[in-house]
Amino acid sequence: MPGRPHPAPADRRIGLGLAAVGRPGYITLGRDRDLPPGRGVDAMRRRVHDLLDDAYAHGVRHFDAARSYGRSEEFLAEWLAADGDRGGVIVSSKWGYTYTGDWRVDAEVHEVKDHSVAAYDRQLAETRQLLGDHLDIYQVHSVTPESPALTDEVLHRRLAALAAEGVTVGLSASGPAQGEAIRAALAVTVDGEPLFRSVQATWNPLEPSAGTALAEAYDAGCAIIVKEGVANGRLAQPDQDLERALAPIAESTGASYDAIALAAALHQPWPATVLSGAATTEQLTSNLRAATVTLTPGDLDALAGLAEPPAQYWAHRSRLPWT
Repeated sequence: MPGRPHPAPADRRIGLGLAAVGRPGYITLGRDRDLPPGRGVDAMRRRVHDLLDDAYAHGVRHFDAARSYGRSEEFLAEWLAADGDRGGVIVSSKWGYTYTGDWRVDAEVHEVKDHSVAAYDRQLAETRQLLGDHLDIYQVHSVTPESPALTDEVLHRRLAALAAEGVTVGLSASGPAQGEAIRAALAVTVDGEPLFRSVQATWNPLEPSAGTALAEAYDAGCAIIVKEGVANGRLAQPDQDLERALAPIAESTGASYDAIALAAALHQPWPATVLSGAATTEQLTSNLRAATVTLTPGDLDALAGLAEPPAQYWAHRSRLPWT
């Protein structure tokens, strides 16, 4: 069993997730302003490559995709192939959702969940065809306590075989019971060895409920990846109530709201990576400033006061429109 991972320096602990730019539609706020007109495949490819170039130039080394993020794996693979000198890059991707949006913002169904062995076999082959040996971490996408990925022993054997090839096997968690799903995953073993070695979960000042379970996963030797650190834009473009809480911290630190939210995650003792979900290079620059923000105990207490009941947070998220 590997030893407990040591967090990288702050500037390398920020990664770039491609959920918002690998496809034309997503639930992040402000997309009409942020994305290229028309959002055609070529325009979004250029946007992703620009973001990857800028992120890499500023020290970002972890890049996160998924089968359901439209063409995110394809765009990332093209970028990796364009320059063979991408030292230190970590690539994570996810399986378990199939993209069904047909490159349309107004698709009736954007993605379909399936954690079966057949879905894993199909999607691993698709990921391998695009990313090849660049794949470092492969995660079951959006595991909840009732997911068969937590109980299917045939699937567990398949995942253990992938781990034996040197790929870190993990899961991402979603929903108000993230902690329960994470703890169930920590209990899964194959031949006496823990199966899931990375955990990607939503954590932000509005939804910190997974924090205790993430600390347990960290202590168990898992690499922790934080997603949705700005709550799909709610903490970057706050409403009046949130702004009243964030404004004094912004004034005292000189930081933007998004940087404050991501800094709150970086101040936790367990993340290996905190993902930026930037859709523009300007947003990325602002997100990366989180690494330089020092929050006082008083700041962290004020941010902790923003926490919503998990069911309320996830109900609000479920109502965000795909735009």
